[in-house]
Amino acid sequence: MDRPVISSNDTAEKTRSAVAVGTLAMCGTAVSLQQTLVLPVLPDFPRLLHTTPDNASWLITATLLAGAVATPTLSRLADMYGKKRMMLVALAVMIAGSALGAFSQTLPLIIASRALQGVGVALVPIGIAIMRDELPPRRLPLGVSLMSGTLAIGAGAGLPLAGLIVEHMNWHAVFWVSVAAGAVLFAAVALVVSESPMRTRGSFDFPGALLLSAAVTALLLALSKGSHWGWLSYQTIALVVLGLVLVAVWLPLERRVHNPLVDVRVAARQAVLLVNIASVLTGFAMFANMLTTTQLLQQPVRTGYGLGLDTLHTGLWMAPISLVFGTMAPVSASITRRFGPQTTLLAGAMTMAAFYSSRVFFSHGLWQIVAGSMLVAVGTSMTFAAMPSLIMRSVPATETASANGLNTLLRSVGTSTSSAALAAVTTTVVVDVDGDALPSFGAIATMFWVAAGASLVSALLTLPLFRTRRHDLGEPPSATTEARAVTVRGAERVVDVRLRTSRDNGSARPTPTRDSSSGR
Repeated sequence: MDRPVISSNDTAEKTRSAVAVGTLAMCGTAVSLQQTLVLPVLPDFPRLLHTTPDNASWLITATLLAGAVATPTLSRLADMYGKKRMMLVALAVMIAGSALGAFSQTLPLIIASRALQGVGVALVPIGIAIMRDELPPRRLPLGVSLMSGTLAIGAGAGLPLAGLIVEHMNWHAVFWVSVAAGAVLFAAVALVVSESPMRTRGSFDFPGALLLSAAVTALLLALSKGSHWGWLSYQTIALVVLGLVLVAVWLPLERRVHNPLVDVRVAARQAVLLVNIASVLTGFAMFANMLTTTQLLQQPVRTGYGLGLDTLHTGLWMAPISLVFGTMAPVSASITRRFGPQTTLLAGAMTMAAFYSSRVFFSHGLWQIVAGSMLVAVGTSMTFAAMPSLIMRSVPATETASANGLNTLLRSVGTSTSSAALAAVTTTVVVDVDGDALPSFGAIATMFWVAAGASLVSALLTLPLFRTRRHDLGEPPSATTEARAVTVRGAERVVDVRLRTSRDNGSARPTPTRDSSSGR
């Protein structure tokens, strides 16, 4: 029996795809890295920049708000004008922001620098969308798992790296690291990532972008600054009301626009809606794991539960979380390929709920704290790997970036809510230690229970997805088929043909992507 012929063209295509996936994954790592690098320096910024701690906290808030505004906007522009092009734009803005921080000495300029860095968050959903367009279906789950996991990988690596930088170098070095990483990735994306031919026609929805940006800014600002201003203060309540009113205006506007920023009809589909709600809850639970673990490691020993570690050693013991995300990527991809992303999401959410519950009782020593955080991260990595796959199965191929951008935005809402919840709990559930009011272990346990509850609700939201057939998710079964090589033996000429679905007329058409004999 004749053995199948594997052309050198196939091998080159696999190599190119692997390099492209690695490059996209490194972009996600760089995004999370530049967000965490500044955290160890944050307590010193009031002294370094001659300002108050409240003003210095804007260095975190500015990045959060800029990322929330840029993600849906750049994701939609990527669907319309090219995903590679928008990745390069996001990287260029991130590099410019890092360079501004590296040369600046005043608070306003550093805040502006951090805001520009926040634009890089849009790289993650755009990168996932590129993978959908370019990877064969059997390799897509692994690529998505790696891309989703890079957010935690970069965060885990950023803390010990920042500790080393702060201990041995000037604080401006945290910005120079981001400049160097961004420059390398800009060149890599330009060289190895192909521009996707999938485009959405029409004009950009400027009113929708402005309304959504204003609404998200108001709500996230209330969440991030509420603990400083007071949850019942005039500023906090006014921002919440403003944000909700803007959302109420934005939703009907998006239903009337011909080319909306976010297709709310697609977002209202059961599969998309349930996954997006789960994204908020898992974002909450994911960030709670990092925040509570940091509290357990850094709180003074006199609290009775804290280990009193410094920033460097805290970062080193947090690093295993990032290792979990890296090692779980192929496992999550395997589960998704064999049983479907619904199963991966359900298993991950149940794992998080179970181990959060156990952490209430087993968080009284270094090995228990580290092991507990790693076991929760196992579940988190599975949920993060599954959600983009579920989103991509539920939306048209021409809206992949914007749909994943909305999912990423909602995950940010979850992380911001987690930070606000921890601030509220640790300032109310306190214990008096030598005249100082410090968070009690009861505050940490409360966060564990709340995160376990959020994870459990995420699991319950997954159950209806098992009853949803693929064509009910909004994508025809053959919307994007795997590229197949057609060998013309007489001329030994290989042409790759990829069938894509035209969302404008509903017909499938073959698009030649390479002619190896002519170099085209």
